[in-house]
Amino acid sequence: MVTQELSNDSKAIDDKSEFLLITSSTCHLCSRARSVLTALSLEVQEIDVDSTEAVELATQEIPLTLLPVLLEKIGEEIRVVAYGRFSERRLRKDFKQ
Repeated sequence: MVTQELSNDSKAIDDKSEFLLITSSTCHLCSRARSVLTALSLEVQEIDVDSTEAVELATQEIPLTLLPVLLEKIGEEIRVVAYGRFSERRLRKDFKQ
């Protein structure tokens, strides 16, 4: 199941959560996203948008047109957490940090 939402509800980070960061080598916002995620001490698996894994995500109707894209995967469910220019303040609020 794929959930495509940017939730306004605060959610604590689930221990079972896996975070995926979809990036591109030519993406100028991707380095900022990495810095924000490092500041939040959030471990992510970085995936190049041209990789097979990213293509598989796209076939599941995960929007990958505005990079970077941060996804949270819990089991088979995937939700879009952030995309484009990441806001450290909003992510801290979302993850109650």
